[in-house]
Amino acid sequence: MELFATKGYEATTVDEIAATAGVARRTFFRHFRAKEEAIFPDHDDTLVRAQAVLEAAPSHENPLDTVCRGIKEVMRMYAASPKGSVERYKLTRDVPALREREIASVARYERLFTRYLLGHFDEAAHRDGDDDPLLAEVAASAVVTAHNHVLRRWLRSGGVGDVEAQLDHAFAIVRRTFGTGFGANRLAAPEPAGVAAGGNGGAGTTREDEVLVTVARTDTPIGEIMRTIEQALRDD
Repeated sequence: MELFATKGYEATTVDEIAATAGVARRTFFRHFRAKEEAIFPDHDDTLVRAQAVLEAAPSHENPLDTVCRGIKEVMRMYAASPKGSVERYKLTRDVPALREREIASVARYERLFTRYLLGHFDEAAHRDGDDDPLLAEVAASAVVTAHNHVLRRWLRSGGVGDVEAQLDHAFAIVRRTFGTGFGANRLAAPEPAGVAAGGNGGAGTTREDEVLVTVARTDTPIGEIMRTIEQALRDD
């Protein structure tokens, strides 16, 4: 990054990078196929970590919540080295080839999350007239777009601030918009006669007079509980 900043990306050679790093040219090529790969060395590992989050998701978790947790691995990759991430961001804005490579990396995450959401689609809980492959792709894209919006804003600010809190706020907006259709049957339907629903689901509500009763499993995510309450209040 220091060489790119002083000499420019195009003018910097692999030989110069290797010499500055104190290694031979062949050593560089054992790790990277080209110099642009030295700028994006983390995406392959991060994609594996994101996939591991999806595979280890608890059965009660809404799949959209799982996807939001998965893409946090990308944010953590950037946040682990704020200064380097800011410099990389500046470089990718100036070099079209690097920008295209970054876009290609983003597409890999979108494909991963789309496949996951499609595999957890809940037809019984879905809204009439919607197309499940379309919703899965749009929801996955929304999660990635929300992440990238927060990431770019954080990078433009110099990599300072509580970026995970900003990310959680963005994800809350995505959940409100695309929260149905994916494992939504975990929100159990209210039972009659004022009995709070819960059963084997995540959280349920019922209303008697002006009292709202909520029952939830102890392992239900707090976000799911709050969405159940909010929905019950809106339906009043």
